Amino acid sequence: MASSEHTRRYPRVKAPKGTFVGWQLGTRRSVSRVGDIALGGLFIRTPDPPPQQSFVKVVLTTRTGTVRARGVVRWVAPTKGMAIEFTAMNADDRGRLYGLLRPLLERQKNATERDV
Repeated sequence: MASSEHTRRYPRVKAPKGTFVGWQLGTRRSVSRVGDIALGGLFIRTPDPPPQQSFVKVVLTTRTGTVRARGVVRWVAPTKGMAIEFTAMNADDRGRLYGLLRPLLERQKNATERDV
């Protein structure tokens, strides 16, 4: 059975309600809601996303601290948002991101196991 969906490097989860990200493309700065998030990137909800292959800086404030990263726009959904792949993040920021994701991934795993 062939699958049309590619294999992801990292599992993604729906971001907690009210999660916002600051992002910058050149001199353009914006704050938007986060859709899905993973160790490898995130989906940013914005009505006017930049083109694919654009380089962006992101700042995500979580209960575990601030996460700063650089990324590239990998996929655009016109009027809906953009998928960002992280391309650079220091170890401390990665640890804070993992601190946010770990309980969300556990919750998602437990919910999936109950549904099976």
